[in-house]
Amino acid sequence: MGDHARFVGKLSHRWRGRRRLDNYPAVGSGIIALPEERAQRTYTRKAREIILAAEITRRYSKDEILELYLNEIYYGNLAYGIEAAAETYFGKTANQLNLAEASFLAGLPQSPSVYDIYTNREVTLARQQQVLVLMYGMSQVNGCIKVSNSDVPICVDETAAADAANDIKTRTFNPPTMNARYPHWVNFVRSELEELYDAQTIYRSGFIVYTTIDPTFQDEAQRLVTEQVSLLTDKNAHNGALVAIKPATGEILAMVGSPDFNNEAISGQINMADSPTRQPGSSIKPVNYVAAFEKGWTPATLIWDVPSEFPPSGDPNDTREPYRPVNYDGEFHGPVTVRTALSNSFNVPAVKTLDFVKIYDDPNTPQKDGMIGMAERLGITSFTRPDYGLSLTLGGGDVSLLELTSAYSVFANGGKKVPPVAILRIVDFEGQVVYEYQPPQEDQVIRAEHAFLISSILSDNEARSWMFGRNSLLNLPFQVAAKTGTTNDFRDNWTLGYTPDLVTGVWVGNADYTPMVNTTGLTGAAPIWSSFMQYAVPIVSNGAPTSFSRPPGIVDKAICSISGTEPSQWCRGGQRNEIFASDQPPLPPSQDLLRRADIDTWTGLLAGDACKDFVEDEMVMNLSDKWGRQWLRSGAGRGWLESHDLPRNPFFAPDRECTASDPHPVIEFSNLNDSSVITDPSLPINGIIDVKNGGFTSWRLEYGIGQDVSQWNLLAEGTNSFPNPSLIYTWNLQGIQDSQISLRIYLSNGEDYHAERRVTVTLNLPTPVPSATATPTEFPPTGIPSDTPVPVTATATTPTETPTEFPTATETPTP
Repeated sequence: MGDHARFVGKLSHRWRGRRRLDNYPAVGSGIIALPEERAQRTYTRKAREIILAAEITRRYSKDEILELYLNEIYYGNLAYGIEAAAETYFGKTANQLNLAEASFLAGLPQSPSVYDIYTNREVTLARQQQVLVLMYGMSQVNGCIKVSNSDVPICVDETAAADAANDIKTRTFNPPTMNARYPHWVNFVRSELEELYDAQTIYRSGFIVYTTIDPTFQDEAQRLVTEQVSLLTDKNAHNGALVAIKPATGEILAMVGSPDFNNEAISGQINMADSPTRQPGSSIKPVNYVAAFEKGWTPATLIWDVPSEFPPSGDPNDTREPYRPVNYDGEFHGPVTVRTALSNSFNVPAVKTLDFVKIYDDPNTPQKDGMIGMAERLGITSFTRPDYGLSLTLGGGDVSLLELTSAYSVFANGGKKVPPVAILRIVDFEGQVVYEYQPPQEDQVIRAEHAFLISSILSDNEARSWMFGRNSLLNLPFQVAAKTGTTNDFRDNWTLGYTPDLVTGVWVGNADYTPMVNTTGLTGAAPIWSSFMQYAVPIVSNGAPTSFSRPPGIVDKAICSISGTEPSQWCRGGQRNEIFASDQPPLPPSQDLLRRADIDTWTGLLAGDACKDFVEDEMVMNLSDKWGRQWLRSGAGRGWLESHDLPRNPFFAPDRECTASDPHPVIEFSNLNDSSVITDPSLPINGIIDVKNGGFTSWRLEYGIGQDVSQWNLLAEGTNSFPNPSLIYTWNLQGIQDSQISLRIYLSNGEDYHAERRVTVTLNLPTPVPSATATPTEFPPTGIPSDTPVPVTATATTPTETPTEFPTATETPTP
């Protein structure tokens, strides 16, 4: 379907949805307010407007009123009145405008800074189409449209409306050269003004607007952005932006929207500092981690950075191909604490953090949670899609540099949110103050302790040295927190960082989303950020940069370096200090990576009252992450275990205690006990081999010499059960010289679990009397065991009086 047909379809659909045709704005009120009254918002002003509008309506015709209105209103880009607008946008007089041009201009006065064809093309084109829809509808109802004092009506059918829309859509608009000192800033302030007043009040009242911009900072920021971007042309990087905010007040001290406002080749007029359509890469991760702190995590929480799979949406019921995140360096780093993971910007731990935090807000919580809820609390408003996945923590959602920089200012300001502000005061042409900024009450959107933890991690130069080295551009002469970000295909480079005095965000990329070549947040954006911070922070702090203030609720604790818990006697890797919120201490020593525990050997669960029969004291590893367990069974994982003096084949600690409903073995020697004395060489071995609430893999009947057996020898094995006392095996003891032997039934449950029952008996067998013979025989005496092994598989049978031949001992390793 072509553009023409698509627009016609929209035209018909939109018009059918409208109910009123007479909802025209009263233009009289747009021209009667005196300049000194336009900025006032009072009942008196409104009453005067009503009276004056009535008087104007009495004295002038509607055509005359419309003419006055069209000749005064603002059309954007310094065009006041329809004649100036026709000349600015189309280079002709108003009486030469065609339907496409007239409908385009008619849509601008409602919000000239928003409907700006040079900086916001798609929205402006959509606005023209709205006007055409109205014109088409009026033509359908009234036949044609009578305009002003013209005798020729305007008739707009579907074809004319579609052609007009396509005409403007295909035109190239050459932006006018703007001679303002800070053009992006001027346009930004205009848009802020339009949030306070209607466009005609703003542009016809002789306002003098006092803003927060610091010319010294602005000039230096512009110089740094322009110079750095020029050095990146070989990397196909042509654009950049910078925002600097005073976190305690929200004042925007510098805003650079591009290296060159008038450079059309790079879309220089687009303010990239305020564009809400860029992906932040890893620079969004602190938002995710501070949400995890609210849910109980700490800087010492252990995360397994290993190959892992996730449902893409985070929903366990998501049946799509699993999401397999990788780190920027292509490596996996094993167990890392939150401090290490965030400071080095590892991706896999960030995804696991979001899997814990969750993406969307839980409506049952008292305040917004989840990563999006936290972002909204910090001031980010652009996460509006319903289909975000776990890649959101790696930059999978669009933000603006201004909002992300403002979010970082919450960390710099001890968890208090102060919205960014650009306009401090407005004075009218008579010198009367018509507006003065009143700082809002500070909003403590996150705990001061959590803000300090984030600042501590992002300012920890030693912690981030793993990936960034100790002498990176993030390491400044004063304490500063910093985070970089790089998106897929190198489309966006970010560096954001702060002190309590100043927060600065920098973006480098291309406005048209063209990828750069092998440039990252550290190499693309960080040089600008580092130079600006070193220039501006000493000035804004009067030569004494402020360090992060430690809240009273922060405590120091010693932790095991690897596990992040309080050290146990099995701590590996040494100890170090970490900081915590006082009500969120490290995990206790019992949660260290290694500990001893009583384990039910049959289920592998923690032993308890319901399973006391088959228990072993085991060294176990506290690890619930299934991907971490798999990794430790791989070559890389085993290598890590060996390098950290940990068991090469660890037994993982179970997450619960066994219960009466779990499988439970029943193993008994029903005719033998530890006080049994055996006097008959033919020993029947009776017992029970069974499992309640489950089954088993196999059993073995074995013997060993003495009570402390060093080697077990097989007598019989099988897979059948003996639920009641039955004969398991008959053993011919002739040839056994030892006075004490142990028997055991070893029951297997797969490869990992087992249960066994032992009994030690005393042998008091009669001494065999050899038969007298005249001639020595060359054969061994009857009854002496042969060297030829005879395998035996026992089943429950009726005992026979035929002696059972004694099998040669087969060595069975002790589990």
